[in-house]
Amino acid sequence: DKALNAYTKKFDKADINGNNIRVTDEEIEIAYQDIDKEVLEVIKKSKKSIEAFHNKQKQNSWFDASREGVIVGQRVTPIEKVGVYVPGGKAAYPSTVLMDVIPAKVAGVNQIVMVTPPDQDGKVFSGTLVAAKEAGVTEIYKVGGAQAIAALAFGTESIPKVHKIVGPGNIYVALAKKAVYGHVSIDSIAGPSEILVLADETANPRFVAADLLSQAEHDELASSILVTTSKDLARKVSEEVDKLLETLSRKEIIKKSLDNYGYLLITKDMDEAIEVTNEIASEHLEIMTRDPFMVMTRIKNAGAIFIGEYSSEPLGDYMAGPNHTLPTNGTAKFFSPLSVDDFIKKSSIISYTKEALEGIHKDIEAFAKSEGLSAHANSIAVRFED
Repeated sequence: DKALNAYTKKFDKADINGNNIRVTDEEIEIAYQDIDKEVLEVIKKSKKSIEAFHNKQKQNSWFDASREGVIVGQRVTPIEKVGVYVPGGKAAYPSTVLMDVIPAKVAGVNQIVMVTPPDQDGKVFSGTLVAAKEAGVTEIYKVGGAQAIAALAFGTESIPKVHKIVGPGNIYVALAKKAVYGHVSIDSIAGPSEILVLADETANPRFVAADLLSQAEHDELASSILVTTSKDLARKVSEEVDKLLETLSRKEIIKKSLDNYGYLLITKDMDEAIEVTNEIASEHLEIMTRDPFMVMTRIKNAGAIFIGEYSSEPLGDYMAGPNHTLPTNGTAKFFSPLSVDDFIKKSSIISYTKEALEGIHKDIEAFAKSEGLSAHANSIAVRFED
């Protein structure tokens, strides 16, 4: 705890100690009083959608007894203790609390420990606390940064050691998660936000521009890419971006983001556009084409796919139900969105009677001996000694 207190004082300018590091029930009650009632209702609606979607991901244990004397199967159990990191700093994201916690609750995780940096007064944003309570967090601690990840991985006097850590953060949080991987499990190493819009000449250029800007406002390293078969659309989108940009509150961040990682890519045909899209493997993919569902069937690599011009990316951030914690940096080629699967474990079940084993024991012994493992062979043979 001493190190946590020192780093929280150094980086967050807040006086945190063993007496006030844990958020109290009273602080949560105050958060409910402070939060805008409309926002509270939105949080509850979002929670309902997220729960409904993730409930469909639940897996059951199964057993196969089709062979005489043999039972094999798979037992599904939840991870016992999970840590959830919630960013603070420049912005607070109650939606991320819901997205990271609800799948764990649906999976049956018993203890969900949340950490989040406090402000200089030692307080946590009301929306974050309310979302945590609604989602079912067990306990909340006022600590952020790499030190919070270390606390979850190894435990302190106040913060319990967990078995898995999930949640996004800055580069220091990401590298801390990477460093503790192996001591605990982690969800992923999240990078800056990404959007790719795959469009043809039928797309609405104003819609496309607005959606590209929606991700560029996250930070200067976010990427916003249009892949299109239409030069005319690319030109119109560029014009709309310039118009919309001046109306947005985070336009300075957006400008830097677009300068760094904003692209308009024009392809010779839809086949090439789809090939490029699969190679980029974006976190968010929007398809605005004449037949978007047909195009979707050819997409192999994307974190989340938004189909049609009224399926804007922020829909997935807040209300649709699928998880918004998604693979970035091209890792959609081999990673999936955060889900109930991230909070469960699977154990194989094997049970043989003497009669069932007797029918194959010589095969097992022969296999073991061929690999030079005589003790393995003997472990089977000893059961059939005269």
